[in-house]
Amino acid sequence: METDQLIRTLAVDNGQRSLPVGIMLALALLAATPLSTAMLLLGLGIRPDIMVAMRNPFFDLKFVVTLALAIPATVISLHLSRPEASLHGWVWLLLAPVLVLAGAIMSEMMLPQRLPMLARLVGHNSMLCMSAIPILSLPLLAAAMLGLRHGAPSRPALAGAIAGLLSAGFAATLYAAHCTDDSPLFVATWYTIAVAGVAGLGALIGARVLRY
Repeated sequence: METDQLIRTLAVDNGQRSLPVGIMLALALLAATPLSTAMLLLGLGIRPDIMVAMRNPFFDLKFVVTLALAIPATVISLHLSRPEASLHGWVWLLLAPVLVLAGAIMSEMMLPQRLPMLARLVGHNSMLCMSAIPILSLPLLAAAMLGLRHGAPSRPALAGAIAGLLSAGFAATLYAAHCTDDSPLFVATWYTIAVAGVAGLGALIGARVLRY
């Protein structure tokens, strides 16, 4: 092949390349978020006392916790989309929601409580929490998989699990607007179980979908 022809071929290939994986992931999540939001509004709705609840720091803290999971998981997902990437040196980012929850639980323990610890942990909607978060995460998980397919993760199951964490984190952020259980003990227990389930689902799907 002559040099000029080779240059033209490479130029054509370069022009046909898809958008970077980060942009594709962002676009996919932006497209899926209205669907998950509509599912929340039509299926559950916003808690009726939300204006009063916003004065409760533990209600506001739920959004801090869920976003402290979703945002680092998104960053790690983009990192793992590269074929040479590993989780080493990045897993500490996932400690952010754990540290926030630990501080919140200690703060709650120092306050006078009208309800015993077990009642605060069990709450009123534990079963709904464990089902609603995974359901709301499904459009986001599908979008994350679609976006990450434009990368080349060397460990697709791990990349899928982190995609599950980011999807569940954003879904839990939506669900928190409906949830009437504001105790950090409730969030640490039932939100965590729901998120873990989505991460497991993401690992199973990612092992097949993200393989290259």
